[in-house]
Amino acid sequence: MNKKVIVFILALMLVPLTGIAQNIFDKYNDNSDVTYVSIKPKMFQMIAKAGIDTSDPEARAFMDMVKSITSFKTIVTDKKEISLDIQKWVKSRSSSLEELMEVKDDGTEVKFYVKEGKDADHVKELLIFVNGIDKAMKGQGIDINGENRKIETVVVSLTGDIDLNEISKLTDKMNIPGGKHLEKKK
Repeated sequence: MNKKVIVFILALMLVPLTGIAQNIFDKYNDNSDVTYVSIKPKMFQMIAKAGIDTSDPEARAFMDMVKSITSFKTIVTDKKEISLDIQKWVKSRSSSLEELMEVKDDGTEVKFYVKEGKDADHVKELLIFVNGIDKAMKGQGIDINGENRKIETVVVSLTGDIDLNEISKLTDKMNIPGGKHLEKKK
C-alpha cells in the first residue's frame, strides 16, 4: 500500500478522537444554549488586591484561595443533547483525575474529581459535575439575563494550587450539593 494512503487512513481514524478530546469549554463557549463563564488569572489577581479586610481570618483564607486559582470555567445548560455531550466529556476526562466523591439524591448526581497537588490538602484541578439539577430545583429556573432558564447540567473546572479545605467552605456557602462533605473526604 502507498505510504500516503496509509497516512490518510490513520488520519481519518484519529479524527473522532480529536473531537472527543476537545475541551468542552472551548466547544460551547459561543453557544447560545449554554451559560458560559471563564475567569482569567488577571481577574483573580485583581480580586486578591481588592481592599478586603484581611484581619478577619475567614476573609484572609478566602483571599489566599483566590490567589491560588489560575482558572475558573463553568458551563450551565438545560439542553439534553449538550448535557449528554458534557457527560461524555466528563467521563473521558475523569480517567486522568481521581473521583473524590459522588452524591446522588432524588435524580440529581454530583461528582467531584481532582488532580493531585503538592500535598493531601491541595489539588491542581477540581472538576465538579452536576447533572439532573432541574429535579432538585423542582422545575424552578434561575434568572439569567432577564430570562428564566431551567438548569439540567453544570460543569465547573478550577485549576491552580487549590486548598480543599477552603473549597469545601466555598461550595458549602454556594449551596453546591455535597460541598460540605469535601473537607471530610480528602
